[in-house]
Amino acid sequence: MAVIQTVSVSLHPITDADLPRVGEFLQRNLNHRVSAEHWASSLQVPWAIEKPNSGLMLLDEGTVVGAHLAFYSEREIDGRRERFCNLGAWCVLPEHRFHSLRLLKALLAQDGYHFTDLSPSGNVVGLNRRLRFRVLDTEVAFVPNLPWPSWPRRDVISSDPALIERTLSGRDLELYRDHAGASAGRHLVLIRRGEWCYVVFRKERRKGLPLFARVLYVSNPDLLRRMERPFARHLLLHHGALATFAEERVVKHRPRLSYGLRSPRQRMFRSPHLEPHQIDYLYSELVCVSW
Repeated sequence: MAVIQTVSVSLHPITDADLPRVGEFLQRNLNHRVSAEHWASSLQVPWAIEKPNSGLMLLDEGTVVGAHLAFYSEREIDGRRERFCNLGAWCVLPEHRFHSLRLLKALLAQDGYHFTDLSPSGNVVGLNRRLRFRVLDTEVAFVPNLPWPSWPRRDVISSDPALIERTLSGRDLELYRDHAGASAGRHLVLIRRGEWCYVVFRKERRKGLPLFARVLYVSNPDLLRRMERPFARHLLLHHGALATFAEERVVKHRPRLSYGLRSPRQRMFRSPHLEPHQIDYLYSELVCVSW
């Protein structure tokens, strides 16, 4: 991607050599709880991909004044190889906001990609709509994680990598191996009577408290439904999650003793031919960045 120059502010691809200074910029100006090192390492995604960049940045006389991160992947969907660009964190200094849209439009100008934006802020949602993004159905249940009684030797719920490797097979084993090194994704295998379910979730903050889990992927929704109480107990006792956000498009059911949120988080995508049911949350910022 060529450098685009406008007065003193120029647009550049983020290369691996740029990651430390982009990470410092984002820690200082977007989220101080996320270290510069974590921002930088999150863009070194653990799955195999030839990426054109790690997003784009704005430079003013060599100083980073804006950045829009991007996470790339290639997926097989209905027998076809599809290329994705997940739009990540977007931050521009106030005095350079005039140039903000240049970052997004340059990313969207890349040919051959499906684009996802899985954590757009309020203002970005309206902008994305004007740029032909579609909204995913993100109806979500808020599930209190209670210390339900357990029955020894009936169920197994584990994050042990060796057990996960021994249990999973096929596509789910490939997904696990691609994501095992992603710093925000957490992995569980649920086993009951020879049947298993692979779950990917992340910890999230609400009002500054990192006490919540969000389910990102479920391989066997029916087994998760049958094991929802031991699953909730495990998240509480082993991961310190007081409650779980469970989107119905992910878990495929409405958990018991849960209630819906009035304003669920918006998630969006733009694609020439993919449909909402073909969009998931893997290979994205959600599994790579803890905030």
